[in-house]
Amino acid sequence: MRIAGVLRVALAGLSMTVAVTTYGQADTRLPYKGTTAAVVDGKGNMHVPADYRTTYQMLGSWAIAADNGPGSKQLHVVYASPGTIAAYRKDGHFPDGTVLVKEVYKTNTKPMTTGTVSSAGTLSGWFVMVKDDVGRFPENKLWGDGWGWSWFDATDPKKTTSTDYKKDCQSCHIPAQASDWIYTTGYPPLSR
Repeated sequence: MRIAGVLRVALAGLSMTVAVTTYGQADTRLPYKGTTAAVVDGKGNMHVPADYRTTYQMLGSWAIAADNGPGSKQLHVVYASPGTIAAYRKDGHFPDGTVLVKEVYKTNTKPMTTGTVSSAGTLSGWFVMVKDDVGRFPENKLWGDGWGWSWFDATDPKKTTSTDYKKDCQSCHIPAQASDWIYTTGYPPLSR
């Protein structure tokens, strides 16, 4: 009886040692849970999540004015991974692992009874950002300044055309640097 008790304690200790060792050896580049792990591979390559329209939360939309004439030339519709809005409203920060997906559309502009209206036309592509608080992919040129950054043409949501976030992505976000590179004022659900 005493030997059985000692064996149980030893087995419990061994199980705990294995669990702690396994946890300690986990790939710290991929701590993301749920939706993020499905967007980023072990090398930091990103793709557009297949189910973002049904599982993500809509943050808001932007219209880019036409260069000449009335209406807009582009419409941007932005989604955030589940839980992002509640977390941001709690402390004013995007939690590590947040995924933002921006759809970019060419627009159709026409007169309507309410005035000149621009609506989503042809999808041009997606811009995907993944929050990274610890710099998990220092060798990948699409990661830095707290985010993974990637543009995807509408023809291929799995292969980015971006090669370096500083050259291809960040310049559009310079005015939003103080708000973690995101134009948070354009997203009503983030208001606290």
